[in-house]
Amino acid sequence: MDFSPYRVLSFDCYGTLIDWESGIWDAFQPLLMANGRDDISRPALLEAFAQIESTVEAQHPTLPYDEVLKIVHARLAEHFGLRTDDALNDDFGASVAHWPAFPDTAQALRLLKKRYRLVILSNVHRAGFAASNRKLGVAFDAIYTAQDIGSYKPDPANFRHMLAHLKKDFGIPKEAVLHVAQSLFHDHAPANAAGIANVWIDRQNLSHGGGWGATAKPGAMPKVLATWPDMASFARAATAG
Repeated sequence: MDFSPYRVLSFDCYGTLIDWESGIWDAFQPLLMANGRDDISRPALLEAFAQIESTVEAQHPTLPYDEVLKIVHARLAEHFGLRTDDALNDDFGASVAHWPAFPDTAQALRLLKKRYRLVILSNVHRAGFAASNRKLGVAFDAIYTAQDIGSYKPDPANFRHMLAHLKKDFGIPKEAVLHVAQSLFHDHAPANAAGIANVWIDRQNLSHGGGWGATAKPGAMPKVLATWPDMASFARAATAG
């Protein structure tokens, strides 16, 4: 792949840089423990999360993500026939700060930072990303959250917002932006619609038969310029030469 046209790499954070699936599963354990349940698997929980989260975000586009997660937790409890309460819902809502980074993320970002401007376009609230940012090892040139924009990806408004601000604040045109993301639903489909070049970090190994995990399915397979299994291999390719 020819990286020479691109001066900016825009990233989805959760699922691409941060291991949100492990974070979600860990944050769900207090509810399982409170209900004495050991019959709900991680794949089943993540599949239910994917559907419920995308629904709640569409229903409440201006609600901060921690509040979205509280509603998601309550609906997950109902879905699986579990008893929850406000304290458990609140703890799940606050769990973003504890979601771990993938082991290769920080080093890959530091390598990429030497050549590109790095930008975040994330479905999260400002405080949640601030906590995650401390695990990522770099200072981003711009951060655009759902809380700033007032909608959640895959709403096209999120990509319009990012492109408008990159042009206004840095003089960077759309043609110089490469979007880097895991989620076909949240990122690649709307990136296609916006005409943004995009590459797939296939953390779930979907291209070779892996599972969808916590990500909802897109209506059709979006187009991607190239695919890498992780950030480490992408960073090596994007900085080669």
